[in-house]
Amino acid sequence: MLDLSATRAVDAAAHGSPPWPALDAATRHLDAPLAAVSLPALAANAADLVRRAGGTPIRVASKSVRCRAVLDAVLALPGWHGILAYTLPEALWLAETCDDIVVGYPSVDRTAIATLAASEGLAARVTLMVDDPAQLDLVDAVAAPTARATIRVAVELDAAWRGPLGHVGPRRSPVHAAADLASLARAVVARPGFSLVGVMAYEGQIAGVGDARSALVRTMQRASAAELAERRADAVARVRRIADLEFVNGGGTGSLERTSAEDAVTEVAAGSGLFGPGLFDGYRGFRPLPALGVALPVVRRPSADVATLQSGGWIASGPVGADRQPTIAWPTGLRPIAREGFGEVQTPVQGAAARDLRVGDRVWLRHAKAGEACEHVDALHVVDPDGAVTTVPTYRGEGRTFR
Repeated sequence: MLDLSATRAVDAAAHGSPPWPALDAATRHLDAPLAAVSLPALAANAADLVRRAGGTPIRVASKSVRCRAVLDAVLALPGWHGILAYTLPEALWLAETCDDIVVGYPSVDRTAIATLAASEGLAARVTLMVDDPAQLDLVDAVAAPTARATIRVAVELDAAWRGPLGHVGPRRSPVHAAADLASLARAVVARPGFSLVGVMAYEGQIAGVGDARSALVRTMQRASAAELAERRADAVARVRRIADLEFVNGGGTGSLERTSAEDAVTEVAAGSGLFGPGLFDGYRGFRPLPALGVALPVVRRPSADVATLQSGGWIASGPVGADRQPTIAWPTGLRPIAREGFGEVQTPVQGAAARDLRVGDRVWLRHAKAGEACEHVDALHVVDPDGAVTTVPTYRGEGRTFR
């Protein structure tokens, strides 16, 4: 088991010291492509997220990790509790070892719903997310209320900002007004076979959008945060008059300070900040250490200033753009070739540093998003401060692909 509590975390003064030479040396005996994690950087990031949350418990977002050993290690630390899962089948699997899992997205997986409904133990550990009575109808169609375990439910408030720019934020729940969330809560409470235990509101336009390069983004985020804090407090107060809530979840890695400061919020969510992916270089208020890297091997030397790497097309989800591509981290002085980019089976890189690369050397990349790198590899090679390597399976390495 990984032990973050006993790990010598990277000192803040060493923030600018990249982990790549140490990761490269420690994993030199392993075949690439591979993914490696700096245990000191991971420990430092986990501690910094707790500091930023200011005493509000953090629920770890599994989609940004996708490795059970890392999830378990984080949950063993003070300040962390429970998992925010992204599919119900994933939640049922994780419930083998975790007793507090909230599925952050509605599920229509009938097989998984039937499994949940048939087990009192699973039903006590897993909470479903709903934002529409039709989702309750589907559960009832799979397993009648009188013939199943009571299903724990959380209702989701749309946290998007509706200002001069129109709808700004993820297209999630259709429930925007506080009064409408109360109406949904009453609908849940009135249905047999369900127990309303939580509220969720994820402000992706703040938590997931970097503010370092745009004054317009900063202005939008300030206005959105002020509006949401008032609306969320109103919505939670209304729902609390209807049901005895166990939790109110909000925020993400990019908004921990803001969200945790709201009295209505009892817990925040975070995951991406543990690995420190490329997209999180775009925030002014914090900077996670790069903890996860991907090593691609040099397999060709087509010219003196070009080295061709095996693989490379690990493009992140979201709107297509340069910011969804990996970042070349080490050696410095390399760039992809515009006409090929990061390719499916090969990626040529160019620059002064390419002249020193030989066949069999490795180039280290940072994925734009955190957990998505784990969909490409069976294992993470975790390197401790002394250079020792512990290899742990990703979801994929355990034969699990949750879509």
